[in-house]
Amino acid sequence: MFIACDECDLLESVPPMREQSRARCRRCGAIIYQRHPRSIERSLALSMTGLILFAVANAYPFLGFKLEGILVNTTLIGGIELLYQNEKFAIAAVVAITAVVAPVLQLCAGVYVFLPLYLNRRPRYLSHVFRWLQRIQPWAMIEVFMLGILVSIVKLAQMAVIIPGVALWAFALLIVVLAAASAVMAPEDVWSRLEATN
Repeated sequence: MFIACDECDLLESVPPMREQSRARCRRCGAIIYQRHPRSIERSLALSMTGLILFAVANAYPFLGFKLEGILVNTTLIGGIELLYQNEKFAIAAVVAITAVVAPVLQLCAGVYVFLPLYLNRRPRYLSHVFRWLQRIQPWAMIEVFMLGILVSIVKLAQMAVIIPGVALWAFALLIVVLAAASAVMAPEDVWSRLEATN
């Protein structure tokens, strides 16, 4: 397997390595490859957990507003629809892409990549999907969306009673799961497993 050093761009051949071992660049000494223990299995588990949390976050009320005895619940998709109905098309599109489309595509792509690798299989287009998964990760910005929700809650708390819904907690956990999935995913392990399944 050939890996380019991130620091000095030297292209090096890295032999198969044991778990938790590191390879350093011969020129600058930077770590160019590190075997993570069970990274495929961890990435698969986190991707599947994320899909479950995403389903819960979209199936249950996100927030409830209680004003003068009237309770109004809202969902994530309902909020996007409301933005669209109020002709806030650009904001509705940005929220839909960053809070719904990109995260669900990231999670589905993760399961599509890691489940076959865990089962020592190689479906069609797996390498293309994995490259695409790495490109889409920056677009799944649900933590920015969550920050906006928290700011709104603080402002609205003066006017109405805010009741956090099940979806809000699922969404908060989804942020942690997506961050953990990005942290444990080791592209080098994926490519070496792909080479082994050829």
